[in-house]
Amino acid sequence: MPEGSTPLLLRQDSAAGVTRLTLNRPDSRNALSFAMLGALHHALAEIALDDSVRVVVLAAAGPVFCAGHDLREITAHRNDEDGGRAFFTAAMDRCAAVMQAVVALPQPVIASVQGIATAAGCQLVASCDLAVASAAARFCTPGVDIGLFCSTPAVALSRAVAAKPAMEMLLTGEMVPAEEARRIGLVNRVVPAEGLAAATDQLAGQIAARSAHTVRLGKAAFHRQRGLPLDAAYAHCAAVMTENLMAADAAEGIGAFLAKRKPVWQDR
Repeated sequence: MPEGSTPLLLRQDSAAGVTRLTLNRPDSRNALSFAMLGALHHALAEIALDDSVRVVVLAAAGPVFCAGHDLREITAHRNDEDGGRAFFTAAMDRCAAVMQAVVALPQPVIASVQGIATAAGCQLVASCDLAVASAAARFCTPGVDIGLFCSTPAVALSRAVAAKPAMEMLLTGEMVPAEEARRIGLVNRVVPAEGLAAATDQLAGQIAARSAHTVRLGKAAFHRQRGLPLDAAYAHCAAVMTENLMAADAAEGIGAFLAKRKPVWQDR
């Protein structure tokens, strides 16, 4: 979806089944405008139906990963007849739909974070299944600094890190360096800036080499069980494991392991 003549979102597909989505508004710090959120939602909906995609990498152009919601766009709508309420509601609903689409996507999503990720940008990173960050990356939820508590980013953040680190980020708005983000669980790996793309591609390729059927089953089960009581979580995952054991790829994988050979996945 274009904003002016520039594509908001770039898509690049590899032969290995890794799709890279790149936020492409560097002049606006890759802010999540209403149009950008729409482009992301549309791309994720397409990918969800594309069996050739095994892993998604979410990256960004320019020095900033994502500055969150487009505050200029929000300010402009304060002049609406209702003071902006209808637009604010639509924007928050669209943002929530995008974050949930990342979690619900059958394929794993890896955030490749080269720079600052703030507010809803930090929320986007927290919503991804995995995150690789440059040593130069920093993260914050600074809404309190402008009188706007980061309530929706708190949903993803509180599911990615423990309660106290999450609340400290939300209440202080302070920048969290990449290594601290790794320590609290917001990102998985921190690498030198010049090695970010290679490190992300290596991780994506490692996952893409697995059975796509197994990975999709596993991602869905992981997110489903997190919201269940312990007994229900075990019951759900036992049923998933049984289904998985009946799959052709499980038979192939176990057979290959016992025969000491490389498996040949059928993705079913």
